[in-house]
This record gives sequence, C-alpha cells and structure tokens, in this order.
Amino acid sequence: MSVSFETAQAVLARADCLHTIAEVDAAFDRMAASITQQLGDSAPLVICVMQGGLIATGLLLSRLQFPLQVDYIHASRYGGETRGGELDWKVAPHHELKGRTVLLVDDIHDEGITLQAIIDFCEQQGAARVVSAVLVNKLHDRKHAPLADFVGLNVVDRYLFGYGMDYKGYLRNAPGIYAVCSDDE
Repeated sequence: MSVSFETAQAVLARADCLHTIAEVDAAFDRMAASITQQLGDSAPLVICVMQGGLIATGLLLSRLQFPLQVDYIHASRYGGETRGGELDWKVAPHHELKGRTVLLVDDIHDEGITLQAIIDFCEQQGAARVVSAVLVNKLHDRKHAPLADFVGLNVVDRYLFGYGMDYKGYLRNAPGIYAVCSDDE
C-alpha cells in the first residue's frame, strides 16, 4: 500500500524519535569493532539484504577497515506493506558463496523469517560460515530465528522507520530511528 508524499510528511511529524543520528552512529561504531575483531582476517563477502539493508550496509562498510567483497540479495516479505507475507525472491548474490565467510547486513531483525531464509540459502550454496548484522533488533517474543550475530540497537515492538526501514515506501532516509504514532499504523 502506497501513501502520498504529504501523508509521509505527516507521519514523520507525528512519530516518536527512538534513536538519534548520534546514537545510531555509536551503534555502527560498536558493530564495526565487533565485526572487525571476529571477521577481519576472513576476507568475508558482505551481502546487503535489499532494500532495507542498503543504508545500514553503506554506513557499516565505511567503518570496516579490512579487505572484503560486497554483493547483495533481494528477498522481501513486505513489498511496501506494513505486515509481512510470503517471501518473494527477487535477486540472488552474484558472487560464489562456496567456502566463503558471508556477512549478511540488514536493517531490522523483527521475526527473523526473511533473515533465516537467506541464511539457509547461503548455507545451501556452500558458504563455510554465515553471520548476520542488523542495525535494529525489535524486542518481542515472536522470533522465528535466532538473534543476529551483531546487533546495533534494541528497540520496542512498534512500527519503525528510518535508516533503511520504511513507512509504506517512504522515510527510509529519516534522520534517526522513529516509531510510528499509533494513529498512523
């Protein structure tokens, strides 16, 4: 479901900022330090989970000071909706995964259905090791997959946008992590 530009502006104006730019930057710094410590000598293939993982991947990559390769995968359960549905596989990675250490980067770990399916795919393709990094972990008890290996921030169980997470196709670029006002859900 798409909304108008004006509606998206109104949603942003009413939303609650849960994490500021400075808090998100600090989370990326912590994640990068942990990833460097654990993967810095493994020449990993970093795979961006599109579209939500685009901003998180870009901001994380500039903090990883070791040789790596980058690719992307596009699988989604949302398709512009606020609730997830069937997994839609759009694009597979272009690099060979066999024998590689793979780092998946995404915006959010909500229920983990998409992330688990992508991990399973990478393992089926012969990846030697698959680890995941998410900017946001939503706190609730509906998880279908283990928590990501690297987590930037834990957040309340509300509809979120910013830093890759969208509100009906808009606001992925919001300057912070926001929770939608209950009237806008």
